Amino acid sequence: MQKSQTRLFATTLFLFALAFSAKAQQGWTATRVGLAGKDLNTVFFVDNKRGWVGGDGGFLARTDDGGTNWVRQPVDTADAINDIYFRDKEIGFVLAGNAVFSTRDDGARWSEVRRFLPREFDGADVELYSVRFSSKKKGWVVGSVSKNDRVTDSILLYTEDGGETWRRQRAPSRLELIHIEFASDKRGWIVGTGGTILTTIDGGLSWTKQDSKTAATIYHLDFRGEKRGIGVGERGTVLRTVDGGTTWTPVTIKTRATLLSVQFIDDNSGWAIGRSGTILRTDDAGATWIEQESGTKQNLYGLYFVKKAGWAVGGDGMLLRYQQ
Repeated sequence: MQKSQTRLFATTLFLFALAFSAKAQQGWTATRVGLAGKDLNTVFFVDNKRGWVGGDGGFLARTDDGGTNWVRQPVDTADAINDIYFRDKEIGFVLAGNAVFSTRDDGARWSEVRRFLPREFDGADVELYSVRFSSKKKGWVVGSVSKNDRVTDSILLYTEDGGETWRRQRAPSRLELIHIEFASDKRGWIVGTGGTILTTIDGGLSWTKQDSKTAATIYHLDFRGEKRGIGVGERGTVLRTVDGGTTWTPVTIKTRATLLSVQFIDDNSGWAIGRSGTILRTDDAGATWIEQESGTKQNLYGLYFVKKAGWAVGGDGMLLRYQQ
C-alpha cells in the first residue's frame, strides 16, 4: 500500500558494504544497505544478531552480526517485499505483491506457497501487506484487492496448517487492511484505512469492528498483553487503549508526520517511526511521546526491536540501528 511495485531482480548472493555511518542522538546510527535508489520496507530479527530486511524489486537480505554486514537472499519475485515474519528461528514468511513465500531452513531457500491471481478476483489485483501467527499452526495475512488503482475490497487469509495452505476469510470491512497483530492465541487486531480497527476474541474465527474515533489511516499497532495497545497512522495519529480496544483514546503529539510503525520493548518504553525520518519515543506506556533525532530525512517504514537493540528501515536503502 505504501510502496509501488518494481521490476528489477537479481538472484546472485553478495555482501553489502555499508555506504556511510552517521551517529545520531539517543543511540540511533544511520547506515545504508547497498540498495541505492530503492526503498527498504520491512525488517525482522529473530535475535539480536540474526535478521532480515526486505524492499523494492524483491530485495531480501540477511545479517548474522546485528546489521553490520548483509547477504542477499534469493527469492523468486520482482515485486516489492512488504513484510517478513519468522514464526521461529527456522520457519519464516515473506509477502511480496500478491504472493506468499516461506522458508523452513532459516532462510537458505525460499519457496512460493501461494499466489493470488487476478482471474481469481474478477480481474482485480491483490496486494498482501502483513502476516502474523497466533500459534505454530494458525496464521493470518491481510491486504487489499484493487482494480484500476482503486481499492475495491479487503483480503483476509488464514492458515491452519502452519502456512502450507491459505484460504480466504471474509472480513467485516471492504477497506484496505494494512497490519495484523496477535497478543495471544485468542486475541488479535487488524488496522487499515478509514480508521479501521477489527478485533477477534476467538482466535480469528470471527472479527468485529472497534470504534477508533478517527477516519485517518492506521498503519500499525502494538499490544502489551491483551489490554494495552497503541495504534499509529497518518498525520500524526496516535491511539491508545487500556481495555483491549473497547475504548480508543487519541494521544496528542507535536508532529503531524504520518507514522508507519510502532513497537514496545516493555510495558512502558516504545518507539514509533514514520515519514521524513520521524522517530518518537515514549517511556510512560504511550501517554506522551518525545521526538528523537534520527539522522535522516528519508521515510521510515519498518521497525523491529529485540530487547534494547532496534532497527528501522526506509527510503533509499536506509537502515537505522539503536543500541542502549
